[in-house]
Amino acid sequence: MRRLVAAFLAALALIQPAAAQQACRGTLYLTIDTGWSREAEEIAAILRRRNIRATLFVADEPTYRGDRTLGPEWATFWRTRAAEGHVFASHTWRHWYFSGDPGPGRVRYASRSGGGSEVLDGPALCAELQRPIQALRAAVPDAQLLPLWRAPGGRTTPNAVSLARACGLTHQGWTANGFLGDELDAASHPNASLLTRNLNTIRDGEVLVMHWGVRSRREPFARILEPLLAGLQERGFCFATLPPEGRR
Repeated sequence: MRRLVAAFLAALALIQPAAAQQACRGTLYLTIDTGWSREAEEIAAILRRRNIRATLFVADEPTYRGDRTLGPEWATFWRTRAAEGHVFASHTWRHWYFSGDPGPGRVRYASRSGGGSEVLDGPALCAELQRPIQALRAAVPDAQLLPLWRAPGGRTTPNAVSLARACGLTHQGWTANGFLGDELDAASHPNASLLTRNLNTIRDGEVLVMHWGVRSRREPFARILEPLLAGLQERGFCFATLPPEGRR
């Protein structure tokens, strides 16, 4: 009898993964960049309700509360996300933009708000990418960290990509239909149109990108996040965190 039970359990273990795979008509990879963070708690609650885990790209950005996303005031928020199963990667420390390659082994890094610019070599670029991860690790020692990074605005240069790869980090952007539109002007891209567009265009394997809130958007994207995720799940999509090697 024990042998029969053991055989049954072994067979069941083989069947269950296959059944789970058949239940998914495709896999999506939701990624979230830091941003203004105004709707952070609302978005986190939606992800819990939908049982979705995302890949969180972190930078030290100003928030709606007057603090910064990787400051001590946000440590509990990030610890809670780690406990929920979300994973983390670098979005640079200062959230400046890569704007050109002035020479071999160099990349220009400039503030969008007139805060200056620098030319980084390999060690300086690695330090810029590793600093947010070091800050996160100090606040959330058990956070799962991926060897990925994302340039602000998704704007890279050949040198930025190669220099980051030399310090063990692979750049991860988003896919063709993965830009969910939360940074767009709400007057010309209202939530209703973004919801319809995303539900109609997102395909299997897409890497989706959004933020914990965008300062300039007058109609918060979070208001349509749950119907968007529910609609994608109803189409048979499952959600997964990014693999360590990233997705293209």
